[in-house]
Amino acid sequence: MQNKICYIAGPITGYENFNHHNFNMNAKFLEEDGFQVFNPATLPSGLTEQQYMAICLPMVMASGYIYVLSGYKESKGAMAELALAEKLGLQVIYDQPEI
Repeated sequence: MQNKICYIAGPITGYENFNHHNFNMNAKFLEEDGFQVFNPATLPSGLTEQQYMAICLPMVMASGYIYVLSGYKESKGAMAELALAEKLGLQVIYDQPEI
């Protein structure tokens, strides 16, 4: 059985307050459903994109699930996280189907 650890992937750049509200709201719902959540919105601000990816990709690797927020296709980082998750066989949960 896969662990109940879930990473949240989604767009950050170009969103108001870096989309933290959306990340945090979904983290709360996942936690209420029994998941332990890796939430990139809790990382400190001011790091480079390379530093964020160096932190986030290992979090994906330590997860059993990835929760993908809407708008992810516009984010190179979220697409890289999703590709890694799919390669590792993580269960993918989509926030909303893309239209």
